[in-house]
Amino acid sequence: MLPKIALEEAYEHPERVARLLADEEALADASDRGGVTPEFYRPVMEKLREFDDVRLGSMDRAGIAHTILSLTAPGIQSIVDPAAATAEARRQNDFLAEQVARHPDRYSGFAAVALQEPENAAAELRRAVTELGFKGVLVNGYTNVGDPEHGSYLDEPRYRGFWETLAELDVPLYLHPRPSLPGGQALYAGHPEMKGATWGFGTETASHAVRLLLSGHFDRFPTAKLILGHLGEALPALLWRTQNMFQANPFDQRPRRTLPEYVADNIWITTSGTFSDHALINAVLSVGADHIMFSVDYPYSENAGAAEWIERAPISELDRRKIAHGNAAALFGIELG
Repeated sequence: MLPKIALEEAYEHPERVARLLADEEALADASDRGGVTPEFYRPVMEKLREFDDVRLGSMDRAGIAHTILSLTAPGIQSIVDPAAATAEARRQNDFLAEQVARHPDRYSGFAAVALQEPENAAAELRRAVTELGFKGVLVNGYTNVGDPEHGSYLDEPRYRGFWETLAELDVPLYLHPRPSLPGGQALYAGHPEMKGATWGFGTETASHAVRLLLSGHFDRFPTAKLILGHLGEALPALLWRTQNMFQANPFDQRPRRTLPEYVADNIWITTSGTFSDHALINAVLSVGADHIMFSVDYPYSENAGAAEWIERAPISELDRRKIAHGNAAALFGIELG
């Protein structure tokens, strides 16, 4: 098997897992908010808190040489109290650093940050990268500000200092899904199966990315690196139409370049949770194999199926090697033994 690097691979703090598994009502609530059933979520929670034999054994059988771990959604972004969010981000990063230190050849980390306090988020990102050795940051969608009903998005002016720190450190931001704000949930009324990864996660995250693309964000931060999972949250397939209709209706937005140009320079996508030949070929044609990286979305998806798929996907052997490990090794400076 080809060696592989995976980078949308989740964990949850064992203390939170223990609380949820001991409380059926809390587990049902967390499952509902994530758009899954408790029957699905219970075994996933067991795997989220585990870092040794089960996770490493699954990686070994799939040929995954190295994994970048990150706190599962909604993570820090859902904590309404800013001071509590900042404290929890630091606690999670210290905990993750401990897990990485136990298996440094197999694991790296993405930082969690509390964008509720942007200056503190920038400071924590700097600490996580320069002191803990993390490879970048993962942000779970919008950040709740004030209450659970309201959120803020990464193109807003309040986050420009944070993006300046990202650019200075030259590390990527992985934009990960979470359920849409309560005001956007009306579409799913009576259809809880649509709220999570089945449908809602992708549309929420793609819309967040398009905000960045159309707002001129990458003109302000031309070296910024954004990563999207799930083969780009369907954005590669919609890129032409989005650009075409935007040119006809730009309103007051005046980015300097086209969306495909920004995608070529600033966006990478991963295969996490999307093991489809058709979707991969579309992504190679739309984004280019140099900006596609293998990922699984473990434990929400399984390592074995993802590995079997990329090993046989109908692409060139050169592209297969780039996607399996080469692109991630170059982007993150990971050396495989």
